[in-house]
Amino acid sequence: MVKKLNFSFPTKVLGPVKGFLQGELKKLKKQAERVKKNDPFADTSRVNDNAAVDTDVAEQVGHSNAEAKGKFIKSRIVQIRKALTRIKIGKYGICEDCGKMIDTDRLMVFPETTVCVKCVKDREK
Repeated sequence: MVKKLNFSFPTKVLGPVKGFLQGELKKLKKQAERVKKNDPFADTSRVNDNAAVDTDVAEQVGHSNAEAKGKFIKSRIVQIRKALTRIKIGKYGICEDCGKMIDTDRLMVFPETTVCVKCVKDREK
């Protein structure tokens, strides 16, 4: 059994991280709205339109792109919310899998991470 760390970053350090993550969350929510709005399938009048085959294909491709972007944005939103929750409960910077401290270099590059590099590699196996 891995010993869990009883560590938390000082508020002075977490304040800017929290602010950054909250800003990213706002941006992602706006981005998700734009993607949803620009999805060709969002236009209900397209059902009544007897469009040419190339137009139909363009709508299908546009919808697929919007769907992929939407999934990516949703996963980022979930990850940022998890990181904000971990800040709130005092577990930010501690791996949710093994309980060890996440490398600060990793947190600088990917502040919404909740898992250390070793555990990410283990998940990919």
